[in-house]
Amino acid sequence: MWRHAAARRSAQIRRLLSTSAPSAGAGSAVRGPCIVHKRGTDILHDPWYNKDTAFPLTERDRLGLRGLLPPRVMSFEQQYERFINSYHSLEHNTQGEPDSVVSLAKWRILNRLHDRNETLYYRVLIDNIKDFAPIIYTPTVGLVCENYSGLFRRPRGMYFSAKDKGEMMSMIYNWPAEKVDMIVVTDGSRILGLGDLGVQGIGIPIGKLDVYVAAAGINPQKVLPIMLDVGTNNEELLEDKLYLGLRQPRLEGEEYLAVVDEFMEAVHARWPKAIVQFEDFQMKWAFETLQRYRSRFCMFNDDVQGTAGVALAGLLGAVRAQGRPLADFTKQKIVVVGAGSAGIGVLNMAKHAMLRMPGTHKIGELGEGHNQFWVLDKD
Repeated sequence: MWRHAAARRSAQIRRLLSTSAPSAGAGSAVRGPCIVHKRGTDILHDPWYNKDTAFPLTERDRLGLRGLLPPRVMSFEQQYERFINSYHSLEHNTQGEPDSVVSLAKWRILNRLHDRNETLYYRVLIDNIKDFAPIIYTPTVGLVCENYSGLFRRPRGMYFSAKDKGEMMSMIYNWPAEKVDMIVVTDGSRILGLGDLGVQGIGIPIGKLDVYVAAAGINPQKVLPIMLDVGTNNEELLEDKLYLGLRQPRLEGEEYLAVVDEFMEAVHARWPKAIVQFEDFQMKWAFETLQRYRSRFCMFNDDVQGTAGVALAGLLGAVRAQGRPLADFTKQKIVVVGAGSAGIGVLNMAKHAMLRMPGTHKIGELGEGHNQFWVLDKD
C-alpha cells in the first residue's frame, strides 16, 4: 500500500516540477505557471517555492534571481541524485561511530533539506520511505526530542504556551495556510518512553506528519504540528541554559484544562473540519481530554485509540491465523504489559470488541469466575 501511495505521490511531484514557475508545494494540484508574489532572496529563503539551482534562466530573470544562484541550471532529478549521493557518503564516513551519532547525523542532513527545499525533501522521503522513516520518526525522533533545544535551527509548526492565555484565538491566524486538514498536537508530557520532555516534544508532531505526507499522501501544505507548552517537571531541562520552553512546573487541574480548552476553541474557530490528533500526553490527561473533546470536536487520541485499533486488528488476526472463528476471540486471555494510555486503550478496545461478539452481553458471560484481562505494570 505504501509503495502504491509513494508512486502516485512521486508522479504528482514530478508533474509539479515540470511547471514553468516555482512549485506551490508538493501537495498542490497546480498545472502550468502559478502566481508568485515573492521575488529574489524571499523565494530562495522560502522552502515551499525554492527550487535551488533548478530555476531555469527565464524564471531567474522573471523572479529577480539572476546573479543570486550559481550559473549552472541543474534539473530536479540531478538535485535528487546529488542529495542521495551525499546521504550515502555520510553513511560511509560515519561507519564505526555510535548508532546515536550516526542517526542524528542522518536526521540533520534530512532536516537541512527540509529547511531549504520542501518539494525535494518530500520526494526523497516518498521514494525512500522504508530507509528514512526510522530517521524522521521512531526510533531517531526520540534522540531528536532529547536534544531538540540544541538542534533547533528553524521554527516549524506552532507553539502555544501557558503565557499565551487569552491570545490563542488571534495567534491561530498567524499560521499562513488558509486550510489545514490535519493537526498533531502534544504537550510533551510523555514522549515515547522518555517521559516529560517539555517543549522539546515538538519533534513528535513534526515527524509523525512527515510520515503521513510521505506514506499516506496527505497534502504537506495542509498539515500543522503544534506544541502546547504548559511547563515541565523535568529538572534537567529546567536547569538547561539552552532549553527553549517555559521554565516553570507543569500546570495542573483547571489551569491546565483552561489552556487546552482555549487552544481547541481557537483551532475549531479557524479550521472547523480539521482533524486534531492528540499525541504523547501522559495518561491522566490523555483520557481526560479525549472524553472532554471527542463529542465537540473532530479529534482523537492516537495513543489511546490509534494504537488500540492496530492492536485489536492484530489480536483478531491471530484468532483467524489459528483457523478458528472470530467468535473464539471471547475465549482469549488478554495480557497488557504497561498501564499507560496505550496499554489501557488496548485493553478497553479489546473488552468492547468482546462485548460486541454475537451472543455476548456482559463480561461475566465470557466465562464464569474467569478474568479475561490482565495488566502488568512496574507499579
